[in-house]
Amino acid sequence: MARRTKEDAAITREQLLDAAETVFRQRGVARSSLAEVAAAAGVTRGAVYWHFRDKADLCAAMCERALLPLEMSLRDAGAAEHDDPLQVLRELALAALTRLATDPRSQAVFEVMLHESAESVEMAAIAERKQRERRQCLLHVERVVQQAVDCGQLPEDTDASLAARAMHAYIGGIMQDWVLDPAAYDLEACAAELVDAIVAGLRVAPPRLRRSRALHNATV
Repeated sequence: MARRTKEDAAITREQLLDAAETVFRQRGVARSSLAEVAAAAGVTRGAVYWHFRDKADLCAAMCERALLPLEMSLRDAGAAEHDDPLQVLRELALAALTRLATDPRSQAVFEVMLHESAESVEMAAIAERKQRERRQCLLHVERVVQQAVDCGQLPEDTDASLAARAMHAYIGGIMQDWVLDPAAYDLEACAAELVDAIVAGLRVAPPRLRRSRALHNATV
């Protein structure tokens, strides 16, 4: 009986997360209520509070469910030693674009996040979480870039931090642009070419430490 109850609770939680994706995508987080999410899930409002503290907690869980696989892949990549670091970067970026192009859950969450204002209490909490994740993502990518420098795939004076930011901005920009207009092109079909463009750019002309430091000094 206890096992069944636990399974039922897990099912209810997934139903609530599914409903949150639908409701938040249609109405926006700030304009939605937990009662609407509960109704869409076919459960009581009390069931929502059994699983989530408030709307911000529900929204955070919705984001985590969609994005956790990518975050774990980045974390694992940053912690491991690689024989071909640039290929690892390519595979990570390709996986991110392909997942967005083929996974409706990821599309829903990206769309919700893209159109929401950070001014609401709920979204302010989510925005803070996103900033933490962004910093962690940059750190993991930078570690892989530095491995590419250490093994000679990139020049020894490559600015690994700036290279990581460039790649993060490029892939993130593609994701946001495609979510705004998914009919513009087939992201899944074009993903490899788009990723190869940034990887090739890093190989040929990565940001250099001397140049980036000079530019920084010139603006101080």
